[in-house]
Amino acid sequence: MGTIDKVVRIIVAIIIVLLYVSNKIEGTMAIVLLVLSGIFILTSFISFCPLYYPFGISTKKQE
Repeated sequence: MGTIDKVVRIIVAIIIVLLYVSNKIEGTMAIVLLVLSGIFILTSFISFCPLYYPFGISTKKQE
């Protein structure tokens, strides 16, 4: 997973949490989005996205 991919995932996760904290999202949608933001944070820190693997996608810069 490339740096830009990691940064975008972290920013999206932070936005989702901020929307939840400010009560802009609630209910089932809030729970689903919070789980998604947790997955974004986790995959950013471990630098691996399980959905990219079966499709052979890599956002890492080629050397």
